Amino acid sequence: MKRFDNPAELPPVSDAHQEARSHWVQVPREYNAASHFIDRHLREGRGGKLAYIDDRGSYSYAELAARVNRAGNVLTRLGVEMEQRVLLCVQDGIDFVALFWGALKIGANPVPVNTLLAPADYDFMLRDCRAKVMAVSAPLLERLEPVIAAQPYLKSLLVSGGDAPINDARVSSFAALAAAADARLETAPTVADEVAFWLYSSGSTGRPKGVLHLHRSLVQTAVLYAEGILGMREDDVVFSASKMFFAYGLGNAMSFPLHAGATAILMAERPTPAAVMRTMSVYQPTMFCGVPALYAGILADAALDRSQGSARLRICTSAGEALPAPIARRWAERFGVEILDGLGSTEALHIFLSNRAGEIRHASSGRPVPGYELWLRDEHGNETADGEIGDLWCRGPSIGAGYWNNRELTNRTFVGGWLKTGDKYVRDADGYYHFAGRSDDMLKVGGIWVSPFEVETVLLEHPQVREAAVIGAADVEALVKPKAFVVLKDHGNASAALADELKEFVKARVAPYKYPRWIEFREELPRTATGKLRRFELH
Repeated sequence: MKRFDNPAELPPVSDAHQEARSHWVQVPREYNAASHFIDRHLREGRGGKLAYIDDRGSYSYAELAARVNRAGNVLTRLGVEMEQRVLLCVQDGIDFVALFWGALKIGANPVPVNTLLAPADYDFMLRDCRAKVMAVSAPLLERLEPVIAAQPYLKSLLVSGGDAPINDARVSSFAALAAAADARLETAPTVADEVAFWLYSSGSTGRPKGVLHLHRSLVQTAVLYAEGILGMREDDVVFSASKMFFAYGLGNAMSFPLHAGATAILMAERPTPAAVMRTMSVYQPTMFCGVPALYAGILADAALDRSQGSARLRICTSAGEALPAPIARRWAERFGVEILDGLGSTEALHIFLSNRAGEIRHASSGRPVPGYELWLRDEHGNETADGEIGDLWCRGPSIGAGYWNNRELTNRTFVGGWLKTGDKYVRDADGYYHFAGRSDDMLKVGGIWVSPFEVETVLLEHPQVREAAVIGAADVEALVKPKAFVVLKDHGNASAALADELKEFVKARVAPYKYPRWIEFREELPRTATGKLRRFELH
């Protein structure tokens, strides 16, 4: 175990680093990602193949390319130039895809944002990125109208999927402008290392942060993870319940299938268990991408099984937060398909640590995706040994270029090519990484670190528990002890007797100091739109 006395000191270039780099995709300096993900399919004779299915219809690769070109021409007509931002508050559908790639193809920077935020968040992001053009889905327009009127930089608003009812000269129907636009478009002369698009972090604590991603990055995740780990191929039909404003969904539903020449299903509505199962039944995907809370929600309905879903399903993925082993096991038993749990982040663009088909180790996030290096350090900057909890750092070819207008946080998070993830992990002797909590979620009980996730996983083994969250709370002597918030499969069973039973259930399965001293029953847990638990709202 090597000691790094200086917290900023990094490990030297090693054979492991050279081996990781050997997996990176080499792209030319003059490079626009739209050439690979959109135009390549026409050159390779894939124009007639089905690319997308959404709530309004289906679209071939040739139709998609024409829509991308029309979108790029619409943005150009509205005055968008290279390196300028285009904010996309658009529900999953063909317009999202066309506007994203149309902006990128003209050298502008699409900025997809969460469609479920409060007006104040949109006001902040519009001012922060200084977008001249914003696209918004018609059902979201009423919520955004008060924000739009006060924007100092916004020149035009495109309404997707409906009319433009606002009496404002800046507002236009995207469909009307696109119908009149040329279906031919020259690709802007961008380079691989320039910013292609932004993704705002989820903002579960504090204001959202704009992460800058490069043209070269999308193909890296598509080759290293989608192709290398998932084995995605041209005959796959992919359905991601996670939306495309989320880095996880952007890869699953857009860059991955467009790299493989596959077909993707897009669903605009909220991904409830009923809606997800209905979509799977209708379109029979071969790949499904979800988050732990959604898998738990589907499993909570005993009537839902493979017969109500897709008979063709061959692989499932999970990210956003660690997948508890009980959920993974129950899903495999009921649906006959394993879930490949993995870890990614907005800053890394997609998953860099993952389980593999046939090599799953439940309660772990798997092993590093080839092309990525991982490094664990303790609170003093020491490199940790197997079995010890450490802060997880990651290095790889898709790490973002930093945060927009936030140099201090950029310097703390992106260090010498490494990304400080904010997650704590333990590596076992076989090289599998086990989640131990977020760095700011860890509890110290009696001077010993306790992982909330470990306690939550045990609670989920109880037959009456659907979801659980553990935080630290002070006892009468102001000492920190674990407190659990529990969602039952049947909330009507909540009682003091069951709370005591759960405490004893945990105490019998982990070190006694880790059991929750308090149990509070809730009907639901607070989560972000991307499914992550908002622990700071629990107290």
